[in-house]
Amino acid sequence: MPLIEVEVDGVKQKMSGSYFRGEKPQFYPEDRTLDRDYVVDRFFMKGWSPATSFIKKSTPIVAFGSCFAANISNYLHARDYNILTKKENKAYVTSMGDGMVHTHAIRQQFEWAWENKVPKADLWVGYNAEDFGYDETARLETKRLFDEAEVFIITLGLSEIWYDEVTGEVFWRQPPENRRDPSRHKFRVATYEETVENLHAIHRLIRTHRPHAAIVFTVSPIPLRATFRGISCLSANAVSKAILRAAVDQVYRELHELDANLFYFPSYDMVMHAFNHQWTEDRRHVYPHVLDFNMKTFERYFCSPGISDDVVLKAYTRARQLDLRIGRHGHAAVASVNEERRKLKIEERKAARALAAQKKREEKKASRVLARARSRVLARARDTMTNLFARQHN
Repeated sequence: MPLIEVEVDGVKQKMSGSYFRGEKPQFYPEDRTLDRDYVVDRFFMKGWSPATSFIKKSTPIVAFGSCFAANISNYLHARDYNILTKKENKAYVTSMGDGMVHTHAIRQQFEWAWENKVPKADLWVGYNAEDFGYDETARLETKRLFDEAEVFIITLGLSEIWYDEVTGEVFWRQPPENRRDPSRHKFRVATYEETVENLHAIHRLIRTHRPHAAIVFTVSPIPLRATFRGISCLSANAVSKAILRAAVDQVYRELHELDANLFYFPSYDMVMHAFNHQWTEDRRHVYPHVLDFNMKTFERYFCSPGISDDVVLKAYTRARQLDLRIGRHGHAAVASVNEERRKLKIEERKAARALAAQKKREEKKASRVLARARSRVLARARDTMTNLFARQHN
């Protein structure tokens, strides 16, 4: 195969001619690419951006799935977007929304809410082994949220599942030890095929009941904390995420030309591949500066009026600088930066509270002055009327 010369980010390179068969390919970013001002648009969001931003401040949003869904919910909620799952209600997607980490659990919520499909086994258990059950009030609250939602943000976390062998139904998580029955409660890895099937079912349910709602799939970058497989957790996590990422891509490729309101946000892709030191020391939690860039990217491309390219680029530049600093000097290099940032935020909140308090005092003072002035005017008016009345009767 002959080599041809191409220009990539201003640098001429020789590549196999097999790359060029009538269409220009998309290149994998190099280190120098990550410093370009167009890196977000051209290398991170290429092909995933909606034609127009569609999430307004008032748009009702339901966001749930893995723990990374909480990051999206918290960010948008703090930015005053209308996150239904951040409001007080009895729906499990509110109280345990970041604990529904696999496609079976997510599908269960849609089937339960809209089709009143109740599992035969007791499957839904919370973080502290509390039993959630199949309360009708919670179901109707979930249905109400789903019926109101104009945007569903669904975050997928893992592929490892515990299931009831008798019914074939899948638990939210590992059954509590004091309730586990080894003869029927088993562990396995969800297959790629059933993951695709679950995603199709979720899409079909939403389209049946909310035909015009937007659906945004994301994959959480947070690794497995542990695995029940007899292999290293590192390898188990790679497989778990690969199944999810490939399944989402398959469903997207099958449906996106038929469904203009189906989207994928590459949170996983950006966290995993746009940085070299994205994890804190536990190698599981994403650094705040990486997370901040990730969330700002979502707001820039999906929300209206959203934020500008400059704001996103500034967030990425800062995240990239801190990423390089960690590489040179270790985690301690950003600990001081984050501590200073934390102190600054505390000072900003104190200043905001002081300003609000001062404004309130001034408003009270102005109210008192206005009340006294009104009282004087009324007193003068009464005196005038009294004098007028007296003259008329003399």
